[in-house]
Amino acid sequence: MPAHELTAPRVVHGRPDGAALRLLECGEVEIEGRMPWSSNATFLTTVRSGDAECRAVYKPGRGERPLWDFPRGLYRREVAAYLLSEALGWGLVPPTLIREGPLGEGSFQLFIEADFEQHYFTLYEDEANHDQLRAMCAFDLVGNDTDRKSGHCLLGLDGRIRGIDHGLMFHHEFKLRTVIWEFGGEAVPEPILVAVDRLASEDLPDALAALLDPFERDAVQARARALVRAGCFPIDETGRRYPWPLV
Repeated sequence: MPAHELTAPRVVHGRPDGAALRLLECGEVEIEGRMPWSSNATFLTTVRSGDAECRAVYKPGRGERPLWDFPRGLYRREVAAYLLSEALGWGLVPPTLIREGPLGEGSFQLFIEADFEQHYFTLYEDEANHDQLRAMCAFDLVGNDTDRKSGHCLLGLDGRIRGIDHGLMFHHEFKLRTVIWEFGGEAVPEPILVAVDRLASEDLPDALAALLDPFERDAVQARARALVRAGCFPIDETGRRYPWPLV
């Protein structure tokens, strides 16, 4: 990321996102307010260090509602999702890390300036978005996303599509729930298969593995191998694998 972007009012673009991660890790945090419509406590913050600042979404662990099928610490899965996306080389998840905040330890994710009128169903209408959405589909399959709503797909002002809200991923049981079914039955594009096969064939990156238990780590690679073997996107013949609400 060019140095001049660090002195701008906000850091919102760019890969490999190293500057954004450094700012999220070291900056002073100010809570702007609570994000509406969130099941768990979620806050919009400004993170500053010197002349640099960015906005970030803060999910403190203490604000999580207990779930029967996921252990506490959903914010760690937000970070694991970012690391999975980076391991695949797809840049689908905004820079995300774990640190202490005003309400305790939690995840901090770079806030993406986006066209918030857009979501998966509107994005799918433009065929130019399909390659990015196919990658999102494969990402959700490998990561076992149990809550991919339409509004969790953002069209950034830079034209890139990113996914957010990944606290309910990586369960060792296959619990996929997603709105992305339009590619069912299609062959998975070769570049996606190559990336997924690499993930299946090598050890998971240490930082990602550290955030998952042994069963979850094994399941990530098992799902990756299954997608490579199938060579095509699955079809939901039950109609039960949609989240609610859809948007």
